[in-house]
Amino acid sequence: MNFFQFLQQNWSELFALTREHLFLVFVSTAFAVLIGVPLGILLTRRKSLQTPILGIASILQTVPSLALFGLLIPLPFIGGIGAKTAIIALALYSFLPVIRNTVTGICGVDPKVKEAATAMGMTDGQILRQVELPLALPVILTGIRVAVVIAVGVATIAAAVGAGGLGTYIFRGLRQNDNNLLLAGAISSAVLALLADFALGQIEKIYALDVRRNKTAQRKRKFVLVGAAGLILTILTLPFLLNLKSETSNSAIANQKIRVGSKDFTESVILAEILAQNLEQRGIAIERQFELGGNLAHDALVAGRIDVYPEYTGTAYTAILKRQPLTDAAEVYRQTRREYAEKFSLNLSPPLGFSNDFAILVRGDVARKNNLRTVSEAVPLARDWQTGFGQDFMSRADGYAGFSRAYNFDFAKQPREMDLSLTYRALASGQIDLIAGNSTDGLIAALDLFQLADDKKYFPPYQAVFINRSDKSEILSETYAKLENAISTDEMRRLNYAVDGEKLTPRDAAAQWLKEKGF
Repeated sequence: MNFFQFLQQNWSELFALTREHLFLVFVSTAFAVLIGVPLGILLTRRKSLQTPILGIASILQTVPSLALFGLLIPLPFIGGIGAKTAIIALALYSFLPVIRNTVTGICGVDPKVKEAATAMGMTDGQILRQVELPLALPVILTGIRVAVVIAVGVATIAAAVGAGGLGTYIFRGLRQNDNNLLLAGAISSAVLALLADFALGQIEKIYALDVRRNKTAQRKRKFVLVGAAGLILTILTLPFLLNLKSETSNSAIANQKIRVGSKDFTESVILAEILAQNLEQRGIAIERQFELGGNLAHDALVAGRIDVYPEYTGTAYTAILKRQPLTDAAEVYRQTRREYAEKFSLNLSPPLGFSNDFAILVRGDVARKNNLRTVSEAVPLARDWQTGFGQDFMSRADGYAGFSRAYNFDFAKQPREMDLSLTYRALASGQIDLIAGNSTDGLIAALDLFQLADDKKYFPPYQAVFINRSDKSEILSETYAKLENAISTDEMRRLNYAVDGEKLTPRDAAAQWLKEKGF
């Protein structure tokens, strides 16, 4: 479908994501203003504090957003996944322009004006309220404008910690190679930033007019502005309050509640949906925390923010437990299950029936032209190839370093380290020539890619399992028994293709599979 057809069919979801995005931006900016403006005022009275506090605010703004989200997740009270963590992170990014502009605005007031106010007998508090703040307000509003625009952009990353917003479409579009999703998320985010900047600019103009009007007109205009702000906040927060009330009610009715998480790729979301829908059929309340980036799903599980998520034994064994790769699937499963129980008090489900191994991929036309079947056959041709690998593959023990040594690759060009979703698009478009993907990925068929056989058996087995908190094992055991060895490799590949190639939602793809299996 074209972009306009996509908008026509998905406008309700886009509207919901836009509302979530606005909620994150407005609440985080409000916190930044409530804390930043008083702090900026304090710095004008205690100038010795300006350098350290502004320095800390500057450092916070330079921390990569995904790293900041990851650092916040395990923290008590302020951490976790979802909107709370995103709001705190966005507020931290917004502090610098708010504090700095408050200091600049107040310090920029003409000293003669303050001297005249002092001569009139005004106290320091009166000078602040009646002279400095009114004159500094245009500069402070400019800082708030900058903070809002920054928050709109950074809020797209919040989807990686399950906070929703327009970043959900952007991440999903990268994962599914869907330009409609990418455009919908990116354009909507850009429009929000422009509208927010324009609206705040109009407020600055209104204030400039107010200072030239009588007090009655000023009071009326301020009343209108406060009323409009209150209406906007009500529209933004009411759906969340109603949803919270509904969830609380449902939790009271249900005997149990399970928080199901997933990583930020198609297969993980589908598996999480299969588990969630199975549990819902048993009358168990479900809270979905999907599409968590990096190792956030594991961190959230250990921190008690979610109860269960899909994982792979090879990933758990090498990336989390930091063990050297093994090729015995049963031994990897046994050791991983034992060490997860000892170190994290976590439980592994029985294997689901398939393995999602690393897939060394080339374009289909290249494989056919050179009659390539195995990785070893590609080694002589690959010297001048441009390779591209995900950050995960480049850093883990069973990743690039060991792989290139095992096959004696001698790449003349430095591999490109990039987001895994983008490696598929780059390979299909001819920008790179070899990547490490996932063997069950639906994009392999959708983009006419070819998987080279791991003829030296370098990669460990990556059996799909669920990992859960031990206190939830009894509730999950019945569903685990149903799903044990229930999903074949071909079935998982078809499910991934249904989402990535045929554009079904993970929820619908999971529901169809459950119906076909008689669950």
